[in-house]
Amino acid sequence: MNALAQPHIAFRTDASLQIGTGHVMRCLTLADALRARGAQSTFICRPHTGHLLNMIRQRGHTATALAAADDGFTAPSFPAHAQWLGTDWAKDAEQTRQALGGQVADWLVVDHYALAHQWEQALRPHSRRIMAIDDLADRPHDCDLLLDQNLGRQAQDYAGLLSGKTLTLTGPAYALLRPEFAQWREHSLQNRNEPQRKNLLISMGGADQHNATGTVLDAIKSSNLPSDLRITVVMGPTAPWLAQVQAQAAAMPQSTQVLDGVSNMAQLMAESDLCIGAAGSSAWERCAMGLPTVVWIMAANQQKGALALQAHGAAVIAADSSQLTHHLTTLLVDDQTSLSLRKMSHQASILTASDGTAQVVELLLASHD
Repeated sequence: MNALAQPHIAFRTDASLQIGTGHVMRCLTLADALRARGAQSTFICRPHTGHLLNMIRQRGHTATALAAADDGFTAPSFPAHAQWLGTDWAKDAEQTRQALGGQVADWLVVDHYALAHQWEQALRPHSRRIMAIDDLADRPHDCDLLLDQNLGRQAQDYAGLLSGKTLTLTGPAYALLRPEFAQWREHSLQNRNEPQRKNLLISMGGADQHNATGTVLDAIKSSNLPSDLRITVVMGPTAPWLAQVQAQAAAMPQSTQVLDGVSNMAQLMAESDLCIGAAGSSAWERCAMGLPTVVWIMAANQQKGALALQAHGAAVIAADSSQLTHHLTTLLVDDQTSLSLRKMSHQASILTASDGTAQVVELLLASHD
């Protein structure tokens, strides 16, 4: 690479009601950090319902929309999430190549459960290096760098799925977190010394396709939680149930505010005593803040991560409304739970120290400096 040229990083990732927003959001975090080091990022996304192309542009990055998903697309059985792509991988690879406009990227970052080694091989001539962000270890990759930030993940989980030359980063030490989490971490951890048990945060992911947020609010309403409990609900701006949740919040016995598209998530976490949250990539944000969490599993591919968090003592799992009510009563009402909250906070906080993004950026730019 020409050391004088501005590094160009291309991202192939999607958001939708089915996929959720987490893949795009963590790629945006990486792109923002790369821009701070002088790199230029381009996002290539299919405009599924619930896409985040406008948000990407508002953050100052170039975003190219691929063609809409193919009508009547019948996905193959492999990869397991092939349906998420909306077309076959070969067509997606050709459309991605066209979106690059003849430019050879310094890195192509692919964060998509529906794409695997064939797609990456097809894009090899159009990027000097390829990085794959994965959570599943369920398909082969042809990449130079692989990141799997999940708790309990080890490099050997990808044995037989990568070439011997692939650099593999595993575990939440490499979690892609925005700088705000490092800025608020100390303040948040100090708040955990004497938990007030007054502020409850509910964050079920940016899309929340099946309205888990509404189910959670119903469970809280039917429980005997204190009337002075303050509840903050965070949703994505494209969440399909946003209006319904807002109406539901207005009828809650506790003071309940609904926020969408927030830019101060670290502050909200730092000022909360307990969170009810999904088990996706936002789990590492909560760990960085040492925020005790009741995890609600939103998808089958989140179950392993949720179980790992619980086994580590960093969270407890609620499989249904009854378990959720039990955990909330135990953690927010019982007189002996302050110690439990402090222990959970400590176990969460030691999983990640908020500098994973900086480590990944250094690797991506090392060959350019």
